Amino acid sequence: MDKNTIIGFVLIGIVLFGFSWLNRPTPEQIEAQRRYQDSIAQIELAAQAELEKKAANPADAMAGLPDSVRMAQLQNSFGAFASKMAGQEEFVTLENEKVAVVLSSKGGRVVSATLKEYDNYKGEPVVLFTEEKSAFDLALITAANQVVNTKNLYFSPIKGADSNALVMRLKLDENRYLDFNYNLSANDYKLDFSVKANGLNGLLAPNVNTLNLTWEQDILQQEKGRKFEDRYVELHYKELGDATDYLSAAGNAEKSPKETLQWIGYKDMYFSTVLLAKDGFKEAQLTSKPYDSGEYLKFFKTTATVDFDLLGNKATEFEYYFVPNRYALLNDYNDQVAKGEDDLNLEKLVPLGWGIFRWVNQFFIIPLFDFLGKFISNYGLLIFLLTVIIKTILFPLTYKSYISSAKMRVLRPQVEAINAKYPEKEQAMDKQREIMELYSRAGASPMSGCVPMLLQMPILIALFMFFPSAIELRHQSFLWAQDLSTYDAIISWDAQIPLISTYFGNHISLFCLLMTITNIAYTKFNMEMTNTGQQQMPGMQVMMYMMPLMFLFIFNSYASGLTYYYFISTLITIAQTLFFRFTINEEKLLAKLEANKRKPMKKSGFMKRLEEAQKMQQEQLKRQQDQLKHQREERQNKKRS
Repeated sequence: MDKNTIIGFVLIGIVLFGFSWLNRPTPEQIEAQRRYQDSIAQIELAAQAELEKKAANPADAMAGLPDSVRMAQLQNSFGAFASKMAGQEEFVTLENEKVAVVLSSKGGRVVSATLKEYDNYKGEPVVLFTEEKSAFDLALITAANQVVNTKNLYFSPIKGADSNALVMRLKLDENRYLDFNYNLSANDYKLDFSVKANGLNGLLAPNVNTLNLTWEQDILQQEKGRKFEDRYVELHYKELGDATDYLSAAGNAEKSPKETLQWIGYKDMYFSTVLLAKDGFKEAQLTSKPYDSGEYLKFFKTTATVDFDLLGNKATEFEYYFVPNRYALLNDYNDQVAKGEDDLNLEKLVPLGWGIFRWVNQFFIIPLFDFLGKFISNYGLLIFLLTVIIKTILFPLTYKSYISSAKMRVLRPQVEAINAKYPEKEQAMDKQREIMELYSRAGASPMSGCVPMLLQMPILIALFMFFPSAIELRHQSFLWAQDLSTYDAIISWDAQIPLISTYFGNHISLFCLLMTITNIAYTKFNMEMTNTGQQQMPGMQVMMYMMPLMFLFIFNSYASGLTYYYFISTLITIAQTLFFRFTINEEKLLAKLEANKRKPMKKSGFMKRLEEAQKMQQEQLKRQQDQLKHQREERQNKKRS
C-alpha cells in the first residue's frame, strides 16, 4: 500500500466521521425516540398481558360470543364445570385482633392479608399481598381428561354461626360440590384451610389422587430502605423430618427439592406468608425472581402436588400463617404440634446466623433482649443497657487482652534494642529468634491478646445478625433516629451519583458516621497502645484506618439500632482501655516480667522448631555463599588464562 492510498483512506475516514458527527441526533430527538420506543413497548406488553389473561380464563376469551354459543363451547371444554366459569365476584373478610383476611368467590381463594398491628414505611397497614399480585390454583382433571382450574371458577360463600369460619362451595348440584373450608383462629395469625370433595367421583378422573397446586405472590416493599430490605426477601421451605432451606435472595433462583415439603414460606424482611400442607407438598418446584424497581421486590412461585381424596372421606388440609417474623411468636408454634410430629421450625424464618452465631442469639441475646423489654419501653435505652451488660460479661476477656498488649508495650525498648542489634536482612531469623526468646522468658506472647478477641467474635457477629432482623425495633424512635430498624439519615439527596448512590446510598446515617469516627479514634489509640517496636508490613497502618471507612460504606444503609450499638460498644471499649491504662502500674508489670526472665525456662516446642528452622536457614545461606564464591573464583581464573 503506497503513500497516496493511505492518505486516501484517512481522508475518507475523516469525511465519514464528519458526516456522522454533523448528522447525529439532538438530545431532543433522542428523547423523542426513547418515548416512542417506550410507548411501543407498553402497547406490546399490554397486548401480551391481555392474551395471557384470555388464555388463563377461557370464559373471558369467549366474552364476545353469543350466550348460547359461548355456553356450548364451555360445556364442550369443561363439562359439568361450565356453569361455574361465569358469575359475580364476591368478597368476604375474616378478621380478628391481629389479621384481616379477604377471600374471593372467584377461585374461592385468599386474595389479601393485612396485619392490623403493623404499619409500612408509608404509615399504612401492612398488606402482605393483593388480589392482583397473587394467585392460588388447584387443577382438576375431569373424567373426559379436561383440565379445570379453580382460579377460573366461581364459588358460593357460605357463612356459619362462627363469624371467623367460611365455606367457599363450588356447587354443581345438591349432591356434587367441592368445598374450600376456612377457619381463622381467634387472636392468632393462623388460618386453617381444607379442600374436600363431595360426589365428584363421577365427574373427575377416577384415577385422580393428587391435585396440582400453583401458588404465586409478589412481595410488596414494606420498609424505607428498598436495597437493604431486598437482601432479606427469600423463599423458605422445610422438608418433612429435615431442616429448613431457602432460595438465594440474589438474582433469579429455581429449585426442585427431591423430598416432600412440610411448608413453604414467602418471607419479607419482617413479615411472612407461610402455607403448610398436612400431608406435604410433593414434586415441588420453587421459583424466585427479583424486580429492579417499583413497589414490589420479588416474585415467588410454587408448583407442587398435594394428596386428594376423590371420594371425600378425607380432606386435604392446609394451614396459612400470616405472621410477623418475631422469634418468640414463631417458636411458640412448635408447642402446638402434636407429640411425635415434626416441629414446624417457623422460627428459622428469622435470620439469626448459622451455627454458633445462631446459638448465641437463640440462647443469650434474644432471651436477654426480651427480658429487658419487659421493663424498658424505650428501645434506645434498652440497646444501651444491653451493650453495657454484654461489655460487662466480656470484661475479663477485654482485661486479659489489654494485659497482653501492656506486656508487649513495656518490652518494646528491649525489642528495639534487638532490632538495632540485627540491622541486616540476612539476620532476620536471628532477630526473630531472639525476640521470641525474650517474649517466652518474660511470659509474654503476641498471640495471647488475639485469643480473647477471637472469643468475643461470636457475640459481635451474632449481634450483627440480630439487630437487622429484630422486628421489635420497627418504628421505634430514639434521639434523632425515627426508626431503629432502618437508617437514620441526617442528609439526603435525590441526584444519582455514580458509585456513591449504588454502594453508599443517597443519604448519610448519623449513627453510622459516629460509629466510624469512634472506630478511627480507637484504631489510632489502640495502635499507639499496642506498638511493640517490631517492624510492621508496609501499608498495615493505612489498612487499619481504611477498615472503619469501609464500615461507613457497608453500614450506611443498615439498621440504625445496629450502628448505634457498635457506636456505644466502641465508646465503652475506649473507656475501659483508659481505665486500664491509669489503674495498671506498668513499672510493676515490667518488674514481674524481668523476674520471669530470671527463672529457669524450658524451651517450648515452638522455640525448638524456630531454632531448627534458623539453623537450617543459616546452613542454606552458607551453602549459597560458598557456591557464589566458587563461581567468582572460576570466572577470575578464566580471565587470567
